[in-house]
Amino acid sequence: MITISLCMIVKNEEHTLERCLSSVSRAVDQIIIVDTGSTDGTRETARKFTDDIHFFDWIDDFSAARNFSFSLATCEYVLWLDADDILQEEDQMKLIRLKESLDPRTDSVTMLYHLGSDPYGNVTVQLRRNRLVKRSRGFRWIGAVHEYLEVSGRIVDSDIAVTHRGDDRNRDRNLNIYLRKLSQKVEFTPRDTYYFANELMDHHLYEMAVFYYEKFLNEGCGWVEDNIAACGKLADCYHALGNRSKELLYTLKSLEYGKPRPEFCCRLGFRYMEQADWETAIFWYRQALEWTAPKSHWGISNQSYATWLPHLQLCVCYDKLSQYETAYEHNEAARHYQPEHPSVLGNKTYLESRLKRNDIPPRESISDD
Repeated sequence: MITISLCMIVKNEEHTLERCLSSVSRAVDQIIIVDTGSTDGTRETARKFTDDIHFFDWIDDFSAARNFSFSLATCEYVLWLDADDILQEEDQMKLIRLKESLDPRTDSVTMLYHLGSDPYGNVTVQLRRNRLVKRSRGFRWIGAVHEYLEVSGRIVDSDIAVTHRGDDRNRDRNLNIYLRKLSQKVEFTPRDTYYFANELMDHHLYEMAVFYYEKFLNEGCGWVEDNIAACGKLADCYHALGNRSKELLYTLKSLEYGKPRPEFCCRLGFRYMEQADWETAIFWYRQALEWTAPKSHWGISNQSYATWLPHLQLCVCYDKLSQYETAYEHNEAARHYQPEHPSVLGNKTYLESRLKRNDIPPRESISDD
C-alpha cells in the first residue's frame, strides 16, 4: 500500500481549514501545512491535525509556495488541496481504496474537480486535475498565479472528486498580482495572458479583457481548451459591451478548435430564438444534447448546457411551432434535472392545459433524447 503526504499552502483559513482536513485526514499519512502569512487562527486550527506546520514568506508566487510545501513531503505520493476544498465521504473512501490498489509505477493520478452544483446536488461545473503525484519524480509547479503542476509518465484517471467550497474573500488578490507584474514589465506566458484576461473579465473590465483575450488567441500558442474557453469569454465580453456581431464572431470561432461544444450550441440556439427562427434554434439545441465529453476531458465544462437548459429551450421552441406534445416531453426532461425550477413548473401547467384542450394525454415518462 502506498503512503500519501498531503501538502497545503494556506493564509487566513481558520473558517475552512478544519472542514478540509476533517474530510481527508483518514486517507493520508502525513499532513504538511505551509502558512504564507496568516493573521487569524489558521495555525491553531492546523495543529488539531498536525505538528508539521511551516512558514513561507509570501512573494506573490503560488508555485514557489507549493513547491516549498512539496519539498517537505516524505511519503511516496503527494496530494495537494486548497483549504476551501473537501473530499465528500464517498470520495475519501475511494482514496483509501486507491491507496491499497494503486500500481506503484504510477506517476500521477488525476481527479475530478467539482466547482459548482445546483440546489439538487447535480454537479454543474467540473474539470480534471493532476492531484496525486509520485514524490520521487520531483514534479514542479509552474506559474505565479493560476499555477499548474507539470507532470509526465504513467498517468491514471480516477473517478475520485475533490469538491470546491470556496467564497470570494480574495477575489482581488490574483488581479492585483498580475497588475503588479504588468507594471514591473514581467513577460507573460500565453497562460498568464489568458488568466489575466479572466481576472479582468471577472472584474467587469471588459474592454481590457478583450484586448488580452484577443492577444492570447492571436499568439496561437495556447492550450486548445483555453482557446475554446477564450472564445466563449470573448463572446460574453462583447455581449456585455453590446457588440452582437463580435459576439457571434467569437461564438463561431470556437469551431476552429473542434466540434461544437454544448455552451456554443446553446449560444447559437438562443440567437436564433431571438430571431424567431425556431427550426434553426431547435437544430442547435439538439446538437447541445448530443455532446458526449471524452472520458478524460480536461477542460472546464458546465453540465447545464448539455442537460436541462437545452431541453427547456426546446420546450419553448416546439411550443412556438404548436408541437405541444414534443414541447411537453422536453420540459419533462428539464424537470428531471430541475424539478422545482419556476419556468419548468410554469411550462408544465401551461402545456398540460394545452394538451388537455387538444385531447392529447401528456407523457409522464420520457427519455433524455
